[in-house]
Amino acid sequence: MKKRKAIRILEKVLVEDYAAEGKSLARVDGKVVFIEKVVPGDVVDVRLSKSKKDWAEGYPVHFHSYAADRTVPFCSHFGVCGGCQWQMLPYEKQLQFKQKQVEETLKRIGKVDMPVLMPILGAAETRYYRNKIEYTFGTKEFVPTELMTAEKSGEPQAGVAGFHARGWFDKVVKIDTCYLQAEPTNRIRHAITAMAVEYGWTYYDIRNHVGFLRNLQIRLCTTGELMVNVVVGEDDPEKIAILTKQLQEQFPEITTLLYTVNLKWNDSLFDLEPVTVKGPGYVIEKLEDFRFKIGPRSFFQTNTKQGEQLYKVTREFAELTGTENVYDLYCGTGSIGIFVHPGARQIIGVEVVADAVKDANENAALNELDHARFFAGDVIDICTDEFFAEHGRPDVIITDPPRAGMHEKLVRKILDMEAPLVVYVSCNPATQARDLQWLDEKYQVTKIQPVDMFPHTHHIENVVQLKLKKS
Repeated sequence: MKKRKAIRILEKVLVEDYAAEGKSLARVDGKVVFIEKVVPGDVVDVRLSKSKKDWAEGYPVHFHSYAADRTVPFCSHFGVCGGCQWQMLPYEKQLQFKQKQVEETLKRIGKVDMPVLMPILGAAETRYYRNKIEYTFGTKEFVPTELMTAEKSGEPQAGVAGFHARGWFDKVVKIDTCYLQAEPTNRIRHAITAMAVEYGWTYYDIRNHVGFLRNLQIRLCTTGELMVNVVVGEDDPEKIAILTKQLQEQFPEITTLLYTVNLKWNDSLFDLEPVTVKGPGYVIEKLEDFRFKIGPRSFFQTNTKQGEQLYKVTREFAELTGTENVYDLYCGTGSIGIFVHPGARQIIGVEVVADAVKDANENAALNELDHARFFAGDVIDICTDEFFAEHGRPDVIITDPPRAGMHEKLVRKILDMEAPLVVYVSCNPATQARDLQWLDEKYQVTKIQPVDMFPHTHHIENVVQLKLKKS
């Protein structure tokens, strides 16, 4: 029989500094210890979950004293839900840590010459800032004690509605009130759970792939338009009719109501067709005076007001004079290209997801743009000499890749295109720093602007301007 490893606990550890990804660090006997759920200034006993030669990871099991600048979290689910990691920190302190994270990450990984970072743009609203939220219905509730024991126990229950538990594919954190999205988000979720009790509807069991209620998507726009998409795991017209009828009666403010039948073993909706029960099947959101059509499968910046700030920085960094040919890579539904288009001669958007390109062209038509065109496919395949001969070479490149950053082949393509100016919008400074190191072959970093899109979390956006080096 294998011997169990002794559980090691470090006592009275002073947390010294912020690390990354929501963790902080301490130094014990020359080893760096990364600790979850603490802030610099806390003194804690730490249970190690990993221990290597030079570093370790762990979590607090006892607090001897708290940092002086801690504050009381406003959400009763804080520490269990996992959606907001930093509610115990004043927002000003969160911004300081995020600024430091961007600066240190770019220096440590990027290792290129950089200007001084501009002060981070914080959010005016730190609650109710999400325009989109997704709830999960499940049969197993995640309880706080599992944070310490990590026991995979728990009997199936009648049902629980909330968010997926971090690190557990089959467990759900039961949510009473979430402060990420304004009402009626919580009231809609509670109404559906009340219907489940009244009619005996089952919740989705992700292990056995059975159950009626599966997911709930709500998008609330700054225009006041409200879209609700209920995802069910059974194609049962009678149940669906009762559910959608009662939602319309109880929430007349819903402008678009849909349902989606998902009989698959995964939650992806991209290959499913939502059914519209009420409204046009989409909502309209605005950034400045630009209008965007958003369907149940569309991607759009989750924080509308901070998304507007992010795009303003992007537009400023592009330094457009009205004569530039702008290439918008990873253009998605065209939001960045449309936002910056008044200063450009032409917008060329490229996106690998065909449905997103369809949305982009519709959004261009919605805003009466006649000098924006969007193309579906890989940038490497589309941006050929023949394409440049027809559409012109880029004067400005805007790239907004996913968290994984840009593929090395795309970086090479950008280096080959030699646009005089590149604006790199990133949701992950670590992969952005790696890409900046590659781009350093021909480009100089000239401006850096962090933007906080998600208060009370460790996530951070960053915009970098690069200019072609003089030969």
